[in-house]
Amino acid sequence: MQREIIVGVDRSARSRAAADWAAREALLRGLPLRVVHVVPPAPLDPVEQWPYHPEAVADHVVAELAGRHRALRARAESEVGTPAPVLRAVSRDAELLVLGMRGEGGQAGTTVGSTAAAVAAASSGPVVLVPGAMPGEAPARRSAGVTVAVDVRDPSAAALDLAFEAARLRGARLHAVHAWKLPAGAAAPPLPILEEDRATWEDNEVQLLSDALRPWRRKYPDVDVLEDVLLFTPSQALTHASEGAELVVVARQSGAASALPELLGHFRCPVAVVPS
Repeated sequence: MQREIIVGVDRSARSRAAADWAAREALLRGLPLRVVHVVPPAPLDPVEQWPYHPEAVADHVVAELAGRHRALRARAESEVGTPAPVLRAVSRDAELLVLGMRGEGGQAGTTVGSTAAAVAAASSGPVVLVPGAMPGEAPARRSAGVTVAVDVRDPSAAALDLAFEAARLRGARLHAVHAWKLPAGAAAPPLPILEEDRATWEDNEVQLLSDALRPWRRKYPDVDVLEDVLLFTPSQALTHASEGAELVVVARQSGAASALPELLGHFRCPVAVVPS
């Protein structure tokens, strides 16, 4: 089966931002792009169809992308059904499924739309959620590379593979972040935690992160890796470490993914959610 990237689109500007990111990623990976629009089973009101019919949405997006990315291989596809299950089905064997964090039906103030959340929560493959941006605008050049959340006691091979490969393709640094907490009962108030004890615990976490990353460092010797152990919650650690990142990668079953709705509110870059 042909490797490809799939992007789900609707009529929103956020959808166009996701399509543009997917097109750039497809070019970076040398893969074709399939642009999929899911048409509701019930006919839309003619007013809602303006300025083009639902079945033409994907064609319209492909035409826009072709005008900006001459080397892109892209095709349009329309499907009928409920967006989340249809997108999960059509992307079962895709390299990546890309969606806007919110679609045309998203409510004001909502960080991630219901379709994006449902797909990211149950997709069989990696899902990249892209925040809104000006249609056709190239992503801002960032310096912090790719950030990946690492659970050192249960590292996700799929998430690490995706993160290392993304960093390699971009020639970027990989920022591997591990959030840790003090042992239960480390210090009973009002007694303070001894600095030497805290340093010993932290050294152990540093070693665990190094051990978890060692196989991928051998596999990707050209990727520059910054290992970061932070005494924060997973949400705080990843938000802090991903400032200016081009892409953030989290494993769906990790502590970071459990705080995904909160995390997405702080990110201004695409987030890849990878099933463990």
